[in-house]
Amino acid sequence: MPRTRALLAGFTALLFVLTGCTSKSKEDDAGKADPNLPAADGLLKESATAMGGITSAKFLITADGTIAGVALKRADGVLTKEGNAQGTAQVEQMGATVDMAFTIVGQTMWLKGPTGDYQQLPLALAASVYDPSAILSPDRGIAKVLGTATNGKTEATESVDGQEAYRVSTDNSSQTLANVVPGVTGSVPGKFWIAKDGKKLLKAAFTLPAVGEAKGGTVTITFKEFDAPATIAPPK
Repeated sequence: MPRTRALLAGFTALLFVLTGCTSKSKEDDAGKADPNLPAADGLLKESATAMGGITSAKFLITADGTIAGVALKRADGVLTKEGNAQGTAQVEQMGATVDMAFTIVGQTMWLKGPTGDYQQLPLALAASVYDPSAILSPDRGIAKVLGTATNGKTEATESVDGQEAYRVSTDNSSQTLANVVPGVTGSVPGKFWIAKDGKKLLKAAFTLPAVGEAKGGTVTITFKEFDAPATIAPPK
């Protein structure tokens, strides 16, 4: 049980967050966005609609800095709209980086540490911290965050993994963002990279403040391979 609890603690850190570009700025010397760039409000609305219809995607989450309550360093894998997920993660435990593999199917999760077999655990053990189905949920997830963002400003065009995108800065309410990045409070500044073609969200970055001894940092989420067939099954 001690080993299971340690793995669960690491997985909980992962769920707490479950989330290279080259700049070509088009802002003038006064700091105002180029009027030739599309308005931020329209881009955010179109992206919210596009992401609300996504059925699956590959994701990558990275956490840089020291963020209160977040031991996650990196996670990547496949996520479906139903909340099923499969991938790997790196978390910080007692000063060491621990690699884990995870699978979520329905209300059950399977978790595997650096050694040993998968541990089967009820998802309810971590559900109070994070509901993984929220990320692609049109009513609670990233689509909701896009649709409720305020003070949007289209800053530039950039390339994200070879795709042209508009970079939009926003303020985000913790009431909606907490479903994607739990534990946030107040207004959180963020940036969204919205694909020119199709308006899907390619990347999002949120700047989290210092809390106590934690100096704060950035949580970045990237998406790709939208709507690709995804068969996620319990590990054998």
